[in-house]
Amino acid sequence: MVRIEDGWHKALMQQWEQPYFLRLTEFVRARYRQTPVFPPPARIFAAFDACPFEQVKVVILGQDPYHGPGQANGLCFSVADGVAMPPSLVNIFKEIVDDIGGTMPASGNLEYLARQGVLLLNATLTVDAHQPASHRGIGWEQFTDAAIEALQARSGIVYMLWGSSAGAKSSLIDSSRNLVLKAPHPSPLSAYRGFLGCRHFSKANQYLCSIGKTPVEWLP
Repeated sequence: MVRIEDGWHKALMQQWEQPYFLRLTEFVRARYRQTPVFPPPARIFAAFDACPFEQVKVVILGQDPYHGPGQANGLCFSVADGVAMPPSLVNIFKEIVDDIGGTMPASGNLEYLARQGVLLLNATLTVDAHQPASHRGIGWEQFTDAAIEALQARSGIVYMLWGSSAGAKSSLIDSSRNLVLKAPHPSPLSAYRGFLGCRHFSKANQYLCSIGKTPVEWLP
């Protein structure tokens, strides 16, 4: 049985025995035996465990985990304390500081956001070391689509879709009952095409306040 936060387990229970998920499980287990894979096995579902289903008020969608040693911790864009921030995360913090004020934090660990109801979800939950996108197209996308669809039973959630793969999930979201914010990916290759200056963080808080929810403290 998949070990995952109880609310998410119930929301996704129809996935566990589906053929695609069983094939996905076999593939991922084999890869962990054969080669370095990130994040560590116990952290594959960390995004769900850190942000219980009933507490989700913002969803940030990434692509796949960091593929360098010691970087991926199961939360999209996040790294553990003491790990150097990857460029995409640096750009995220730059935009937060420019948007709402404050100073760059010393740590790139985003668990403080998850505790506030920010689901930090990658479209693909595992990756081979040094091989970006190596686990795409094997079933993770169907699983994370199901997670987004499960949230559609609720309203008043902010979805931040950065980059084309995240933007593709907009078709799953009822934009009449939620706030959907799109921008280019924060990587150095695309951040200057519209991510920097998107002001998603202040827009999210304005929306949350307008529907009576507590705004997110975007900096630790």
